[in-house]
Amino acid sequence: MIRTNTISDSILVSDYIKGKEASLAILINRHQQRLFSFIYSKVQDKDLTEDIFQDTFIKVIRTLKKGNYNEEGKFLPWVMRIAHNLVIDYFRKNNRMPSFKNTDEFDIFSVLHDGSLNAEKQIIQEQIYDNVRELVNELPQEQKEVLVMRMYKDMSFKEISENTGVSINTALGRMRYALINMRKLIDKHKIILVN
Repeated sequence: MIRTNTISDSILVSDYIKGKEASLAILINRHQQRLFSFIYSKVQDKDLTEDIFQDTFIKVIRTLKKGNYNEEGKFLPWVMRIAHNLVIDYFRKNNRMPSFKNTDEFDIFSVLHDGSLNAEKQIIQEQIYDNVRELVNELPQEQKEVLVMRMYKDMSFKEISENTGVSINTALGRMRYALINMRKLIDKHKIILVN
């Protein structure tokens, strides 16, 4: 008999993709407690936790069967991310979270400020911060630099101009393009930012 605890997640995933169904059972058993606790800590309901747990592995199975899995060696964080997204989807579907329509007047950063956060809002807030951070990192360097100075360092366009050695109009233009590009990235990645 093979000692299942010595086989790495990546080998088990690879074996499952090649048709060894038992490999998935080992993966589920290995991570069941941690994943279940993670989901329960967010939704505080045993039945709902079981539903989301099952939905998570249905999504895992579909992704693996389609051959779309490429998180080599990072199986658990990938599964946790799927569960995390399903928790957010649950809150959204049940109108426990307002969703946001993307318009020209929308200020991406207006959703980042909220004083009182309960556990549900906290997880959503963390997801928004992660999403915005990833979006900012995808911007061209010049746009990213201006956006960070303006939104995170609270610098005026005059100060940005002085720090970057470009005119105020160029700084304004870069900021405008940064926001336009972030909107495009939001659509491309199908990210929903909420208040």
